[in-house]
Amino acid sequence: MTSILTNIAAMSALETLRSIGNNMETTQGRVSSGLRVGEASDNAAYWSIATTMRSDNMALSAVQDALGLGAAKVDTAYAGMESAIEVVKEIKAKVVTATEEGVDKAKVQEEIDQLQEQLLSIAESASFSGENWIGGVAGNTVTVVSGFVRASDSTVSVKTTSYALVDGVTGGNLLFSDDGTGALDTTTGILGTAGASAGAYAVYSLDISALATTDMNDVLQDVDDALSAMTSAAAELGSISMRIGLQEDFVGKLSDSIDSGVGRLVDADMNEESTRLKALQTQQQLAVQSLSIANSNSENVLQLFR
Repeated sequence: MTSILTNIAAMSALETLRSIGNNMETTQGRVSSGLRVGEASDNAAYWSIATTMRSDNMALSAVQDALGLGAAKVDTAYAGMESAIEVVKEIKAKVVTATEEGVDKAKVQEEIDQLQEQLLSIAESASFSGENWIGGVAGNTVTVVSGFVRASDSTVSVKTTSYALVDGVTGGNLLFSDDGTGALDTTTGILGTAGASAGAYAVYSLDISALATTDMNDVLQDVDDALSAMTSAAAELGSISMRIGLQEDFVGKLSDSIDSGVGRLVDADMNEESTRLKALQTQQQLAVQSLSIANSNSENVLQLFR
């Protein structure tokens, strides 16, 4: 039935055109943003998960920065400890030389004095970002941020790796410890603490110029003990450096995995969306033509009255 009051065909064509327009707007939004879930109204569940995971990924990025800073501190401490070990090896060699009969111990001591000053210089210089892990750090342990964890109950926490510096007696892994005023106390730490031999010699304050040849074995033992303690400290620093390196690799892979997972939830398939957009553009053109045809029916009614 043809009516001059209600053009059902035109109304249907107009509704189709509106629907196509809405679909085109949605598709164009996905193409321009690259997201099929850009806001909560698109898919509340996916949007919520993606937002949380993006937040966690930002935290992981901060952890990566902290790991890099921690690695730099550890590497600085290790380099300092390694250099100090080489110097103590030289002192040990000088002590061995001085055990020979007829050797001028005073001359040997002059060389040892220079090596002792080098040890102090190393301990004072091995700092990074205001922290010195082999000389003068206040407190018993230092920590490095190593991870960010979200538990199944949604609680979050930051994980750290600890490194023992001071055991309260010998100075632990420090060459020298802090005197409380920010300066190094050269009577403490691995190099400043007296050894366990009968002579109780400390590497930094060692003076062999007036010692008898029979005392040199005690000196050699205390120097060797200090060298062993420094080697253990360097090994621990090396282990922490390795762990930080592994953690950096893991955090990087975890961050990439989260990015990939979030992408699967909310990213638009650009091939699919571009194909859909072209199809909608074609449908829109056909809908416009359909509406034009439907509107022409009313004009045909006018022809009857001419």
